[in-house]
This record gives sequence, structure tokens and C-alpha cells, in this order.
Amino acid sequence: MDQHLTVVDHPLVQHKLTLIRNKETPTAVFRQILFEISQFLAYEVTRELPMTTKEIETPLEAMDAPTLAGKKLALVSILRAGNGLLEGVLQLIPSARVGYVGLYRNEATLQPVQYYFKVPDGLGERLVIALDPMLATGNSAKVAVDLLKEAGATNLRFLCLIAAPEGVERMREAHPDVPVVTAALDRQLNHVGHIAPGLGDAGDRMFGTK
Repeated sequence: MDQHLTVVDHPLVQHKLTLIRNKETPTAVFRQILFEISQFLAYEVTRELPMTTKEIETPLEAMDAPTLAGKKLALVSILRAGNGLLEGVLQLIPSARVGYVGLYRNEATLQPVQYYFKVPDGLGERLVIALDPMLATGNSAKVAVDLLKEAGATNLRFLCLIAAPEGVERMREAHPDVPVVTAALDRQLNHVGHIAPGLGDAGDRMFGTK
């Protein structure tokens, strides 16, 4: 079993992923289904959250009931496409703190360029989940995690919709302590660094831009 990579192969996740891979799926439907898939993925990426108990009164009696422990977790969207995952996860965990890492890919070099960074305080005391639909070359993911670690994060996970083997390996080499959770591990990168078969540019399809 790969301790670094988790592929969420739930039938509903895979069915919905097929719908948004389809190039005929319109923007509004793409956005809605991505929202739905992100909630399934959120269940998996938060599976090992620390727990404690507190005393409550049910209508019948008192009990020690399970509840989340520690500081609120932090969700960090890698702009702009990360916002497509952020909305669904935040709906599930509305108390989470939110941060943003602004990176864009230089299409000539395939290297990420940073333009924005704003994250919650106390990252070292929080579970930090970085969000980006596509883990392609892994360069942007690597830089985003670098920045989060520099800001104090020590307990990190990376959540994506589709990953390429090249991106997974890049993350494994650079950040072996950061588990990757995804809905699919696709075949490869193509000659321009896009995931194949993939689903195209997640940001463009989500926001209706070209």
C-alpha cells in the first residue's frame, strides 16, 4: 500500500469524475460536480483528524461524545483553480481557516511564479490542507508546500482531483511527509505538461475562460 498516495475510488466519485472529464459538460455543471466531488475527497483527507470527547445531554441521558480536538484546520487554495475544491470542502468544514497561495505556470518553462501569499496564523498548530484540482508536473504543488512550511506548517496534506505519475513522484521526492489524496491517477503528462487523459484546464473549465 502506498502511504504517500491515496486514490479515492468510491463509485460515486468515479462516476462524477467521468462527467466532468467529458468535454461536452458545460461550465455550470462542471462547477457543481466539482463541488460535489470535493466533499467526497474531504471525507478522505480528514479521516485521521484528532478527536476528544465532551460531555453533552441527549434527550435521554448524559454522555461523553466525540468531538474534534485542537485548533481549527486550515484550507489553503492554490489559486485560481484551487477555489473549485475549496468551496466544497469549506461547506463540509465551515469553521476551517482559509488561506491562498497565488501561483501561475510559465508555459515556456513549466515553472511556477508566485504572485500572492496569505495564510492563517498558527499553521504549526493546525492540520493544513493544500487544494489544487490538478497535480501535473508537481512544480506548483512543491513550491506551495515549500511556502507553507516556511510559514510554519508541519502537518500538511495535498488534495487534488487528478494527478499525473510525474507530479506524484515530484511531491514524493520533495515532500515525502505530505500525503497526496486524489480521485484519479492518470496515465502521464503530454508534451506541454498537461495531464492525459485528464480533463483539460480545470480553471478554464470551472470559470468559463479560455
